[in-house]
Amino acid sequence: MIAPTIENNRVKLSLLDLSNYNSLEAIAQEKDLIYYSPSDISTPEKLHDYVQVAVDGYYHKTVIPFIIYDKEKEVYAGSTRFGLINWKNKVLHIGWTWIGHDFQGTGLNKNMKFLMLQYAFETLEFEKVEFRIDSRNNKSRRATEKLGATLEGILRKDTVMKDGYRRSTCCYGILKEEWPTIKSTIFKTF
Repeated sequence: MIAPTIENNRVKLSLLDLSNYNSLEAIAQEKDLIYYSPSDISTPEKLHDYVQVAVDGYYHKTVIPFIIYDKEKEVYAGSTRFGLINWKNKVLHIGWTWIGHDFQGTGLNKNMKFLMLQYAFETLEFEKVEFRIDSRNNKSRRATEKLGATLEGILRKDTVMKDGYRRSTCCYGILKEEWPTIKSTIFKTF
């Protein structure tokens, strides 16, 4: 499996690996960046371990991790990935997304989500894209709903967080047949 580089005039997503992850060390240490994630990227060592897990998933064909480059600001902004890739059933998750505070609310996230959805549906020809979000993370839930994703249910207390808290996870999805309408309305300027 060859990792794609997908890009538009605003953002470039390329393979995140052990050769480039250190470009994200300063951003990874920003306060509360991934507060609602069970992962920990707060030190260079923990960020390395986080990326190693993603790289391992890539070699097992269950993950495609990306490093995010903001073309407007000409700097790396964070990370995202396709995960839990089920090639047989043509379903994958978009998640593990974190971008520095300076990039939030700038349109960067919407640009990269468009590219990822377009790639999942039009290139990989997958049937469904899912998003899993901590039920307490209202900011991410609203952003996902603005992408046209439908709340399909809530998995109660299914994930243990770093502090031992058991979070409930909201499951959102977009179906392949919904993509043309979402693309022509929500993403009509792309």
